[in-house]
Parts: sequence; C-alpha cells; structure tokens
Amino acid sequence: MPDYGHPLIFGTFITPTNNPPHAAVARAQLSEQLGYDLVSFQDHPYQPAFLDTWTLMAWVAAQTERVHVSANVLNLPLRPPAVTARAAASLDLLSGGRFELGVGAGGFWDAIEAMGGRRLTPGQAVDALDEAIDVIRGIWDLGDRAPLRVDGDYYHVNGAKRGPAPAHDVPVWVGAYKPRMLRLTGRKADGWLPTLGYLQPGDLAKGNAIIDEAALEAGREPREIRRLLNIGGRFSPVNGGPLNGPSEQWVEELLPMALDDGVGTFILAADDPAAVRRFAEEVAPALREAVERERGSRGTAQGSIRSAVARAKRRDGIDYDAVPASLADSAIEPGDSGYSRVRSTYMRGGSPGLVLRVHGTSEVVDALAYARAHPQTPLGVRSGGHGISGRSTNDGGIVIDLGDLDTIEVLDEATRRVRIGPGARWVDVAAALEAHGWALSSGDYGGVGVGGLATAGGIGWFSREHGLTIDHLRAVEMVLADGSVVRASDDENAELFWAVRGAGANFGIVTAFEFEADELGHDVGWAQLVLDANDPASLLEGWGAAVEAAPRDLTSFLILGGARPGQRVAQVMAVVDSDDPETIVDRLQPLAEVAPLLDQSVQLMPYSGVMSNVQGGDHNGQGEPNARSGLVEHITPEFAAAAAALLETGAVYFFQLRAVGGAVADVADDATAYGNRSANFSVVAFGSNAARLDQAWAGLREHLTGLYISFETGAHPERIADAFPAATLRRLRELKSRIDPGNVFRDNFNLAPASS
Repeated sequence: MPDYGHPLIFGTFITPTNNPPHAAVARAQLSEQLGYDLVSFQDHPYQPAFLDTWTLMAWVAAQTERVHVSANVLNLPLRPPAVTARAAASLDLLSGGRFELGVGAGGFWDAIEAMGGRRLTPGQAVDALDEAIDVIRGIWDLGDRAPLRVDGDYYHVNGAKRGPAPAHDVPVWVGAYKPRMLRLTGRKADGWLPTLGYLQPGDLAKGNAIIDEAALEAGREPREIRRLLNIGGRFSPVNGGPLNGPSEQWVEELLPMALDDGVGTFILAADDPAAVRRFAEEVAPALREAVERERGSRGTAQGSIRSAVARAKRRDGIDYDAVPASLADSAIEPGDSGYSRVRSTYMRGGSPGLVLRVHGTSEVVDALAYARAHPQTPLGVRSGGHGISGRSTNDGGIVIDLGDLDTIEVLDEATRRVRIGPGARWVDVAAALEAHGWALSSGDYGGVGVGGLATAGGIGWFSREHGLTIDHLRAVEMVLADGSVVRASDDENAELFWAVRGAGANFGIVTAFEFEADELGHDVGWAQLVLDANDPASLLEGWGAAVEAAPRDLTSFLILGGARPGQRVAQVMAVVDSDDPETIVDRLQPLAEVAPLLDQSVQLMPYSGVMSNVQGGDHNGQGEPNARSGLVEHITPEFAAAAAALLETGAVYFFQLRAVGGAVADVADDATAYGNRSANFSVVAFGSNAARLDQAWAGLREHLTGLYISFETGAHPERIADAFPAATLRRLRELKSRIDPGNVFRDNFNLAPASS
C-alpha cells in the first residue's frame, strides 16, 4: 500500500456554531497555540445555527498569525466558482498565504434548493464540480492574459478578467467517496479529503487506487495529490474501540493509515478543548516521530511534488531537480501561482525559467553556485525590480531575487552609519532615517530598490548639495562570481570598492550596504511647476541656466513629452533643502520665469513624503523599454536646439533632464567608477521603437560627454565607452579579469574581462 511521503500535517475540524459567535474563533486560536497546522470548518450556508463559513474563515485568519484555514468542505452549489476563486485568492493574500480550498459537490439538496441553488443528480454534481475547478483555476491563472471563457453545462464564464493570483499555490482538496468523484480527484484535485466515519474498512486503499489510476491516466504523479482524513474519537483510559482509548492507542491505529494508506494530513474533529490539547501534546508528536522513523527504515521518498501542469511549463536548459535545498521552498517556476508577480519588472516584461528568492547571504551563495552550473542560461539579479538598463528579468533564464534582503539598521548614531539590504526600497529608507533626522539622496522614485541604484550612481533630489548616493557609501558586503563572500571598503579590497561605486553589477551581488547618512532635521520644499513648452529650446536653455546659477540647496528635474497637437507643457520638479518659505520661493522663482507658468504646487513636507510616490501592487511591465542616456556639461543653445529637434521626430515619448553638478563634481573623476562628474545634467529619452530612437538620438550625441548606465538600454558596444572614461574602462576590465574571468555577471551593462 502506498506511502506518498508527504510531510505530516495536523489540523482541527471546528463546528462553526453561532452560539456564542466567538466560540469557533477561540477554538481556532487554541489550535494555533497548540501547534496545529490547519483549522477547518464545515460549510452549510443553509444552516441558521452556523456562522457563514467564508466570514468565519476571514475573521479567524485575521485573529491568528501562523495557522492555515480551510473549509471542510465548501458547498460549491451555493458559491459561484468565479466568485469563490476571487474570495479564496483574496483571503490567501490577506492572510499571507494561509488559505487552502476544500470543496465539495453538494448534498442536502432540499436545503440547497431552498436557498436558491440548483438541484442536481449525483452525476450532475460531479460534472458541475469538474467545471467549477476549471473556472477557479482559470481565474487564478494570470499567466494567460486572455479573458477567461468557460462554456460549460453548469457554469458559464464569458470574458471574465483573471486575478488576483493567490499568495501561494492554493491547493484544491475534494471531499470524495464514490468512484466518479474519486476519479475527478485523481484528474484535477490536489488533495482527497474524506471523513473516516463515512468509510468502511479498506475504503482508503480502494479510494487511493482509483485516484492513483486516474492521476496516471491524466499524466500526473499520484504523489501530487495529498491524502487528508477527518478523524474523530474519544480519549479514555482503556481501549473501547477504534480511536477510543489512550493516546498510545490513537498513535498505534493512525500509524498504518499514514504508512499504508498514505494519509499525510490528519484533521481532528473535536470542539472539546481538552481533546484538542491532548491530541496536540500526546498523539501528534508521537505519530510524527513514528512515521519518520519508519520512513527512514523503508527509504521512503519524502517531500512534496509540483503538479504535472506546473512541471510542463518548465523551461529547457534548467535543472530544476538540482535547486539547492536551501532555496527549494522559495523558488518560483513558470507553473507556480506566484509566477505572475515575479516574472516582470517595473518596465520590462519577462518570462524567466526560475526565480530564486533569497533570504540571506548563504542563500545568495547557493543561488549563485546553481546559476554557475548553468553557464548558457541568462542570469538576472533583482533588488527592487525597477532597473531600466539591467536585466533583472529575462526569457527562460534564472533570476536571483534579493527583495527579501530589506533590513535597515543603524550601526552608529555618532557617525550616522547605517546598514541597508539591497532589497530595501528607498521610500522605506527615507522613512527609517527620518526618525533620526537623517537622509540619503536616492533617485526620484521611492519604489526603487537600493541594490541597483547604489551600485550604479544615484542621481537624486540632493545631488547638487550632497552628491550621488554612491558618494555616501562606506562599505559593502558582497558575493563574488566564485561564491566567496568579501567586504570591500577604502581599507579592504579597495579596488573592488572603487569599482562597486558605478559598475557594481559587473562584479558580484551586494548583500549589504553601509552608508553614512546626511543630517536633515527639517522639512524640505517640494515644488511641481507646469510650464508652457511651445518653445522647447528656449525653455531648456533657460531652465539649465537657472539651475546652474542656483545655490546648491536646489536640485531640479524637467520632463517633456513628445510632439503632439495642442499646447505642449513641461513638468519641472524641484527640492529645496530648506524649511524657510522665503528661501524656497527665492530658489524657485528663476525656474518659474523661464517660460509662462501654467500651474504650480509648492509644499513643505518631510523628505520621506517626497519619496512616497510609490505605486502599489506587483510589477507588471510589458515589452522591452528603449532608453538612451547621456551626460551633458551645459544646456547650450546647440544642445537645446538638438533636443527640440529630437522631440519633433516623434520617436520620443518621454524626455527628462536631471540636475547633477555641484557636490557631484567635487569628487574626483577617478575616485569611483562613475565617470564624467563634471557634467551638470543627465538626460534620458524613451521611445517605443529602438531603431527610430537610435536614429533620432544620433543628433544629440555630439553634445554629450558620457552616459548614466542606469538609464541606458542600448546594447551597442560604443555605449560602454560612452559610460566610462578610457582609463576607468581599462581599470574596470582588468579587475573584471581577476574577479569574474568567466563573465558570470554578463546579463547587464556588461564589461567584458580584459582577457576577452
């Protein structure tokens, strides 16, 4: 008889009584306190003595922290499957992935019909459940972008939008007893959930045989289907019959159900707190120990297995079976429900073959070793997922996701030294530092991750006053291509530390940054001006002159759109490092006078408020961004005219200038790998067509002195020479030859080793 090797799980089956209404909640909380993995509730929507099961499950999930919740089982004839799918996904998201979906075909048809449900024959009920499972899984499938259409005999879904996807792969467990339901379970379900009291001796074995045969016929592994069992009984001093006796008798009787009948989940049907406690303290641990001991002697294969549907979506060239054990539980494949949330980045659509979410430096080492074993497979490294130039997603490759390395820690109050993980977002950094009266200049969007920006440069709202983000970096911890973990600073691995500040993605994966924050114990002026841009050349030239003439406490960015009929406008944004209204107005007045002012908003707010412009939700980028980047010394009449001509081509839909200069230029060009520090402005243009953008951009290139790698997507070899001065480029390639001779970190703004 089979032992499917599933990890042993224990749950409770609680009556959802409404008298008193909080009794069921209290029993669920007790279950969690006692270490149960699951709490479940029967679902009889027609029973006025019971609480509504969905409402109860949501309330229990909110009142607990760890335990999973499920219906045992959900009455689908009274719960439309498309709505059920969204409710299930919502509860799973709200609970942090703690919902499981137990479903049934119906029963008690008089009561169902009295509530407005459709009376079905047993055969019809099975067919309806079959269709319902397709609808539920279809709603969850965000990998298919087409609207969901199911034209069934019992359920019709005509163009429903898909989503949301659950937080984890919510299993569908089916309460089944008869052959047709058992075969449906084998074909489509993730678990079989009968009640022991309704079974005859031998029914578990017979049911398993039918399920397994149906699974194999459907191309599935029987191990994909968890076997769950509702059990009930009585604790007593002596043997009074099956599951009626001391704890040792319970263990003895349940053991063959686990080892010979493959039951991996035992759910105790009991409302008596004493029985719930005794089972948790005396039966569950002893049974788990006995099962593990016997499995060890038998050599039973243990663990869960991905479904055949999920395995069918695996990509060629990736050895999925070799994923390190430390990463197996958090790895996301194309067939997993969470894939839609990690496949793409902020601007780029992707279809990676495997996303490895890491939670510490040792896991980064393991993930990188796994990636090295796939030298022909694209490799992306992701912190916040906002990278424009980098490849933190790909098609069919591996992505190492650092998003969970997001700690923000103060190391030394006196020196304002802070340690920040690469997955932290700058909005969270700003909020954390504000509590100490500190700040770090960091781009213009709070949703950006620390890792990408802090290895490329960091042109932000305090650039003119405090320099680039990398200018405040004092040390890094990083994993190199060979898997070694090193610390780099001015005193340790100084050459590597030099390279990290401007070209870090080519040399390793930074797992921690140490910064020296600036003091900022006050609010700042935050301005958004809308100017007439019908004469873009004049506007650009005037704005550039005003910025260069301004004191360093002002930093400004300007955005223009492509040519279109009607009035053209420019958005000018600025931060003034002052909480004095007169000073703020004095700094902003020259900007407001470069062209007719159409609208304005000027506010005093904390810097964390400036950085709170974060869109919620998962990244869902589409296509491939096309961006060209440059650095320019001054906004000369010639540059302004060339920029205006670029906008007139129609090849550009977004054009931005960012003020640099000031404190950025105080740092020597060769002090970090970021070069061309004399430039006063950074320029970036986005276009929908790469070839057209290249052609239009050509007219601007003669005015540029370099580029900022974070905003450049072009793969032309000359872009590397544009980004780094010749001496810097030679130095970087020599270091690359020593640190990463095999060019493991190649799928980004890549510097080939000097030897190649």
